[in-house]
Amino acid sequence: QTNMMEAVLIFCLFLINFYLRLCIAGIVHENVKMGSDGESDQASGTSSDEVQSPVRVRMRNNHHRRISNEDINKRLSLPADIRLPEGYLEKFAMNSPPFDKPMSRRLRRASLSEIGFGKLETYIKLDKLGEGTYATVFKGRSKLTDNLVALKEIRLEHEEGAPCTAIREVSLLKDLKHANIVTLHDIIHTEKCLTLVFEYLEKDLKQYMDDCGSIMSIHNVKIFLFQLLRGLAYCHKRKVLHRDLKPQNLLINDKGELKLADFGLARAKSVPTKTYSNEVVTLWYRPPDVLLGSTEYSTPIDMWGVGCIFYEMITGRPLFPGSTVEDELHLIFRILGTPTAETWPGIATSEEFKTYNFPRYHAEPIVNHAPRIDSDGLDLLLKLLQFEAKDRVSAEEALRHSYFRTLGEHVQSLPDTASIFSVKGIQLHRDPGKRSSIHPESSKSPIIN
Repeated sequence: QTNMMEAVLIFCLFLINFYLRLCIAGIVHENVKMGSDGESDQASGTSSDEVQSPVRVRMRNNHHRRISNEDINKRLSLPADIRLPEGYLEKFAMNSPPFDKPMSRRLRRASLSEIGFGKLETYIKLDKLGEGTYATVFKGRSKLTDNLVALKEIRLEHEEGAPCTAIREVSLLKDLKHANIVTLHDIIHTEKCLTLVFEYLEKDLKQYMDDCGSIMSIHNVKIFLFQLLRGLAYCHKRKVLHRDLKPQNLLINDKGELKLADFGLARAKSVPTKTYSNEVVTLWYRPPDVLLGSTEYSTPIDMWGVGCIFYEMITGRPLFPGSTVEDELHLIFRILGTPTAETWPGIATSEEFKTYNFPRYHAEPIVNHAPRIDSDGLDLLLKLLQFEAKDRVSAEEALRHSYFRTLGEHVQSLPDTASIFSVKGIQLHRDPGKRSSIHPESSKSPIIN
């Protein structure tokens, strides 16, 4: 009996020794799962008998030990240049399900929190770029990638909570992944503010035009317009209206990539009601139907603004810089002609239109105001500046217009997340009036509400 007890004791010591060796080698784990606050939480994912079986633990974790940074980046949709915390690979291997199985939303959130997402201390605040009614925007730097970011701090009022513009922006941008739409990297929620972390772009289209002395290369106008239409077509295909297109809301980086920004007024048009506010789109880029009080509109609201921006890039000046709604309509009708029952069916019965009692203006040739535009460009511009919303060309149709033929056929088949500059031979030309090739480090941010 004594010999048998000694044998059992020796065997137990052998098992304990074997278990400790595995622990030192970093193979056995305690099944710790991280909570949403980034701290350890009780976990599961593995039954207790799996933990107690050294053979099964070894087999399972030998698979996990092959996980690389690239695997995690792909698994969590992280940027390729992210710096993972020390020891994170091992932690992820212990807690993540096999790659052929889906990852739960809770575990994904916990994993991102452990890396540093959702935490203010992950970002270094640098210069203040601008301030609006609800938000202040700072230039910042991410400790995760060492890249510059734009930090949009939205103040939260205790009585009102988050402004509806912020809620719209977050809800829409998190689902919009396109090379010509600004990327929302992170969201940080504290008691006093909601911070949206965007990719940093050096300037907006208005600043770009100012740096060119308002004389842009016609070739560059075409490349910027194509990128604007690409981003917009992607939004419209997903039933999202931007509703606030203007040069200040189009960001440009040092590569020449143009991206739609400031989705604070954006709206998913698939909501049950068709009635929206007519107090959208900065006055100069607002279509006549909305100026006259229309609250039923769809994607064509954005296409009028595209036409105004196209003209502004070609000429270096706004097309319809009105100071009031009435003044804006006067400027529109002075160039395009006062609408009639033939040019705008139903306008004669509009009470709002009759109230203004506009003079009978005759349409002027737009080419007289934009002599640098070619025949294809003029045709596209006129298709964008149609009085009746349903007659305006769509973003998808505009991309296939003959005006863009000189860019080649490859730009028409780009993946959503691919830049137009990934196409061989596509590059910006030097603008005739460009003051400097160096982008300023600080700029007024166009992503303020």
